Amino acid sequence: MESLLSKFTCLHCLLLLLLNATHCFSYVQTQTQTLCHADEHSFLLQFKESFTIDKSASGSPFAYSKVASWAREGDQNQSNCCSWDGVECHAESGRVIGLDLKSSCLYGSINSNSTLFRLVHLQMLDLSDNNFNSLSYLNLSLSAFSGQIPSEISKLSKLFTLDLSQNNGLELRKSNMRILVQNLTSIKQLDLGDVGIYSTVPDILVNASSLTSLNLSYCGLYREFPVGIFHLPNLEELRLYSNINLNGYFPTFNRTNSLKILDVSETNFFGELPSSIGNLHSLNYFDISYCGFDSHVPSSFGNLTQLSFLDMASFHDVSASQFLLNYLDLSHINLRGNFPRFVANLTQLTLLYLPNNSLTGEIPKSLFHLRNLEHLSLTSNYLQGEFPKSLFHLRNLEHLGLSGNNLSGLVEFDEFSNLKKLKVLGLSNNRLSVHVKSGSSATLPKFEFLKLGKCNLTEFPEFLKNQYELGSLSLSSNNIHGQIPKWLWNATRETLVNLHLRSNFLTGSLPIPPQSITSYIVSNNSYSGEVSPLFCNLNYLQVLNLANNNLSGTLPQCLGKSNSLEILHLMFNSFHGNIPPFCANKNSLKFVGLGYNQLQGKLPRSMAYCTRLEFLQIGNNQISDTFPSWLGVLPVLRGLILGSNAFHGIIGKPPTNHEFPNLCIIDLSDNLFSGMLPSKYMENWNFMKNVVAKEGSQYFEVSSNDSTNKYGNFYQYSYEMIISVKGVELRYVQTLYDLRLIDFSSNRFEGEIPASIIVSLRALQLLNLSNNTLSGQIPSSLANLTALESLDLSQNKLSGMIPGNSYQGNSGLCGELLSKKCEGSKSLRLPPPSSFEEDENAGFPLEFDWYVVLPGVVSGLIVGVVAGNTLADKKHEWFMETFSRRRKPTTARATRGHRT
Repeated sequence: MESLLSKFTCLHCLLLLLLNATHCFSYVQTQTQTLCHADEHSFLLQFKESFTIDKSASGSPFAYSKVASWAREGDQNQSNCCSWDGVECHAESGRVIGLDLKSSCLYGSINSNSTLFRLVHLQMLDLSDNNFNSLSYLNLSLSAFSGQIPSEISKLSKLFTLDLSQNNGLELRKSNMRILVQNLTSIKQLDLGDVGIYSTVPDILVNASSLTSLNLSYCGLYREFPVGIFHLPNLEELRLYSNINLNGYFPTFNRTNSLKILDVSETNFFGELPSSIGNLHSLNYFDISYCGFDSHVPSSFGNLTQLSFLDMASFHDVSASQFLLNYLDLSHINLRGNFPRFVANLTQLTLLYLPNNSLTGEIPKSLFHLRNLEHLSLTSNYLQGEFPKSLFHLRNLEHLGLSGNNLSGLVEFDEFSNLKKLKVLGLSNNRLSVHVKSGSSATLPKFEFLKLGKCNLTEFPEFLKNQYELGSLSLSSNNIHGQIPKWLWNATRETLVNLHLRSNFLTGSLPIPPQSITSYIVSNNSYSGEVSPLFCNLNYLQVLNLANNNLSGTLPQCLGKSNSLEILHLMFNSFHGNIPPFCANKNSLKFVGLGYNQLQGKLPRSMAYCTRLEFLQIGNNQISDTFPSWLGVLPVLRGLILGSNAFHGIIGKPPTNHEFPNLCIIDLSDNLFSGMLPSKYMENWNFMKNVVAKEGSQYFEVSSNDSTNKYGNFYQYSYEMIISVKGVELRYVQTLYDLRLIDFSSNRFEGEIPASIIVSLRALQLLNLSNNTLSGQIPSSLANLTALESLDLSQNKLSGMIPGNSYQGNSGLCGELLSKKCEGSKSLRLPPPSSFEEDENAGFPLEFDWYVVLPGVVSGLIVGVVAGNTLADKKHEWFMETFSRRRKPTTARATRGHRT
């Protein structure tokens, strides 16, 4: 049976129904003898009685009152609502699934308490050509509507409540929003959360004096937020979160302000928190996390005595001891030192989040006196000491996150039987050893979310046999051998969403997870054989990571037709044959990692339709093709790794001037490209042109969907990238979002370096043009690339001279071209950049004939230009300038998300 949404052609149709417009649907009532349910019989009658019958309410000459035949129990022929005019019931269940009341002469209003909304099985509804004269409540949230919200909605002038939220495909033009606000003069509650507005906030909202609640979260808003909205006389709720380009500041609040809920998290609000913040006496929900506010908190903050929810994640100056808080989130605020003492005084706390800080020392015993705690997350700190057994006194705990610390000792898992309400448990990545006694499974709580990674397990815990509610399970980085037991599949067949088993010793053929799976990570094991085509039947699968196994054979071609897959990571196996035709159908792919296999043939042209693709990693295969210029249409492609294949030919000019506009990482090394460097393409790489100063670092990654993980992110999957620098492979376990890299080394490029083009790429951090046949002068303008950290021009036919005074003041330098010769080995060892991780099978000797290292080795710039070059010119004093202007390294900042 089709869903209700498939019956509606668009939201426009539904609105026209409510505005006496011509009906959008035709519906043929099917006759059935199915008996209806008593509750729905009653709901329909109450719906009928909420209207009067008025022939003038319908314009059709064929209009008649269909509800006139609806009768109460006792009427012999009309007691079965499934036989009523306009009603359709399911043939088997008897539930009401269709209601056709078009042109039924109905006059009146549909209110928020209408029994129509209690017909929960309804799949088709037609109310066109009636007169709902006083519609005051319209809630179409979570209805999966898409397209533009029609301007006709503004004709519902008596609306008090309009809720169009959580319709991800809906959009609202700024002009329509202005008309909407202008005409809905009585509107009190306006919820447009998750509607794509993609504009500035219209100033006319400042005049919406009746508003009590305004939700514009996830709307793509930008520029300045009208400060006058904060002063609306009746406004109690204002939600603006997750509009990252929305600028704004807090005004001076007066004492009459009635705000109870204020959420501007994940916006670009900035400035100081005004001392007048203390005038918000009614405020009970306050979220200003991940904004640009100054970290100082005014003393008047203590006047907010009604606060029960406070999220100031990313603030550095906060003490919450004066509040009667139920909820406290201080994640990602760089808390350092011992556990904050004031927490012990917050006796009403039910939720405490302190993850992703730098807390040290032991977990204080005073924490375990907070007997109301239901949610406790201390994930990703530096807490140490023995696992605190006093935790088992917190009998109300539902969520316990201790992953990513330095806790040690033996954990007797059967003691969790004392926490009957516990649903979420994270103990991964400590120095713990978990011991599970046999026979304890019957008394343990029923987990929904369980992380026991790196807990010295040697087998699948037997208690999992009875975990029939388990949705997410991580047993990564243990010492588990053999195969996944069948009883685990049997226990979790209906519920399992995420299964992470990477870095164990699992063997045999690759098992197929249950249909419910969304994230399946079994990398770094010893699975062998082929990938079954049955993986294509996993309709909810978003993340598939089979990297670093012994898998072989050809890839199932049907993988290319998956509608759900976002991450496909199959690197470091022995797959051969052609790449599947990805994105031949609608596709959600964001990361494709097929590198380090034996794949052949050409890149499938269907990948031009992978409009959400951010990273393509197919290096170290046997792909034979020309440069994939047709990938240039992909709007969000950031990384293109094609190195070590058999790509060939002249790259030439792009078809248009808009190819690869957001590209920031490109690796074409070790191929057979020829001709001039692709300067016309490089002109389009706008993402490499602007150096953006940011506080901290962000990474390319995909987080688990909260709709399938109700206790927050089970995983944040980082994009992995491998590049080669002077023959040494460097693995980026996390790829920085602001990394800018060009590697054209080991090809057959010729001609001069296009100085004017390359120098425009001011954000470039790594440039490798080595092992080509480039000629001409080394451009002095390269000195302007102040973000550059690694430059390799070696093994070309370049000319120029580097003066000796370029090395002055660097007493540690030595080499063939310097007065000071190197003792012992002629090559030096440099530490890897902090964002790199060494390949396990390779050292890190970056062997150049000589090195130029910046003073203090602050940025790690490596310049290798000598081998194979002719030094004939004395004009290159640009090195001195390059060495004297270097940027400071940024510090890493974790991305947001409560982890367990």
